[in-house]
Amino acid sequence: MRSRHGDAFPSEHPAGASGPVAAVLILLVRAYRRFLSPLLGQQCRFQPSCSAYGLEALQVHGALRGTWLTARRISRCHPFHSGGFDPVPPKKAAGAHAFKESGRPSSQELPAAASSNSGREESGPAIAEPKELPGA
Repeated sequence: MRSRHGDAFPSEHPAGASGPVAAVLILLVRAYRRFLSPLLGQQCRFQPSCSAYGLEALQVHGALRGTWLTARRISRCHPFHSGGFDPVPPKKAAGAHAFKESGRPSSQELPAAASSNSGREESGPAIAEPKELPGA
């Protein structure tokens, strides 16, 4: 399904799943899209547009996190940012970030590739050997 502006609506998020505050914020975004957006024209550097991102963020994450994600996205929408494809992050499952008292995830919660001491996931073999610097 597509909206009036050609943006795809997320089909996996039912319309009534968010809370009452999120519903009010969704109405504000829809009013912006209906009345102000046609006057301003297409100026968003991202795909999906910032208003479509805001609608999806509010539907998926609710009022608080959805507003935070939307504000972060709008703050990146300026002439010095390259833009591009920037989807709404998926909702985290409850208990997905169960941390130990040290603030680090336990070894059971880490994938096998990320269990090294460096804390980074392995990206595969090195492309080439590093070159020596002159004078070293």
